[in-house]
Amino acid sequence: MALKIPAPSERLGNRFYTAFRALRHRNYQLWFFGQGISQIGTWMQSVAQQVLVYRLTGSAIPLGIVNFMTVIPLIPFSFWGGSLADRVSKRNILLITQSLMLIQAVILAVLVWTDLVRVWHVYLMAFVLGMIKAVDMPPRQSMVVEMVEGKEDLTSAIGLNSAIHNTARTLGPAIAGVVIAAMGEAVAFLINGFSFLAVLASLLFMRNLPKPEQSKQPVSQVISHTLQGIRYVFSQQLLLILMSLVAVTSFLSRPYQTLLPVFADRMLKGSAQPIVSYLCNGERHILTCLQPEALPLGLLLSAVGVGAVIGAFLVASLPENARRGRMLTLGNLGLPILLLGFVNSQIFLLSLLLLVFVGMGQVFQNALANTLVQITAPDNLRGRVMSQYSLVTQGMHQLGGLQAGFVADWIGAPLSVGIGAALSLLYGIFVFIRFPRVRKMA
Repeated sequence: MALKIPAPSERLGNRFYTAFRALRHRNYQLWFFGQGISQIGTWMQSVAQQVLVYRLTGSAIPLGIVNFMTVIPLIPFSFWGGSLADRVSKRNILLITQSLMLIQAVILAVLVWTDLVRVWHVYLMAFVLGMIKAVDMPPRQSMVVEMVEGKEDLTSAIGLNSAIHNTARTLGPAIAGVVIAAMGEAVAFLINGFSFLAVLASLLFMRNLPKPEQSKQPVSQVISHTLQGIRYVFSQQLLLILMSLVAVTSFLSRPYQTLLPVFADRMLKGSAQPIVSYLCNGERHILTCLQPEALPLGLLLSAVGVGAVIGAFLVASLPENARRGRMLTLGNLGLPILLLGFVNSQIFLLSLLLLVFVGMGQVFQNALANTLVQITAPDNLRGRVMSQYSLVTQGMHQLGGLQAGFVADWIGAPLSVGIGAALSLLYGIFVFIRFPRVRKMA
């Protein structure tokens, strides 16, 4: 019997279907489009916050501090959020947390607009946002499997979630760069506030979501409930390795994002000037720029987003029998190598190109680690497991931003990022050699 070899167009069609098959579920469709809009606003606020803090202080240390302020509430609130996500309606939790984020964004907009803002206001609002996000992340991540009604389309859904996040990472900073340059940070904060209406609407229109299995458990048992999830993670070697990889990368490699305002202002300002001049002060007068310094930062963050979108769609289109561990390993090793190239570049366009590949490597690691953790976790523990995953990814990222800010103020941003990337690469090599099971995971 002759083997049927699919034509290239058929293989491409199959990959396209595999990547987008999670969209056959109505609830996930709503989430996909609502989140897509909201995430653009979130990235606009992220850029506006960085520009605002750097404008108010002119130092790398406050950039690290403002990130650290979001970490302080993570430990108590993310564990509680994970336990809560396994006991009560995830949708109801998200309706509350998303509404609170809307209010936080509007408060920042008002402070900037009235010219009352001080750097301590930004620190306080970052702390409040960290508290809300700590409760928001576990149900947000563990609810995906409920939206697609099982694990069959989970890889597609998580890949598409990464695509949403990273498409927003492309569009959000680019839009923010233009908006901030033309109208100031307050407008970017306000747009983010309005963007939460889209995700709130998507949650309200969802139907037939499963009820939590342990919804009647007394609140007094939250501590034992949480400890059960922690014990489970520590009993699973592969889960520990996956989380350690994400922790090391988040602490040592990802802080480059915190320091991008410094790179844009000090290392790449000269080579970016022709682009800024063309857009803001050229003969065509494409933009009327009140804060032209925001444009290079927006473009750098957008470059990361472009690569991340490409990486996310590659992850989403992986067939069910794919060796996800191999691509995870590629991200573990490729990301720090590319960052070492970036910190040695003083050419703006070359830096943009390198950041495209940095974005791809970042998604190969994050999205695939997320998928493998969710597939490994049992249904009744997924919320608590994902709360620990969220704590690792967000907590270590923000702590990394703090250390990177202090180190950058001491020895410079390129050395700060370069040393972190080199150490991250060494740990990736160690895991590659010592734990071959990771790269063999499906």
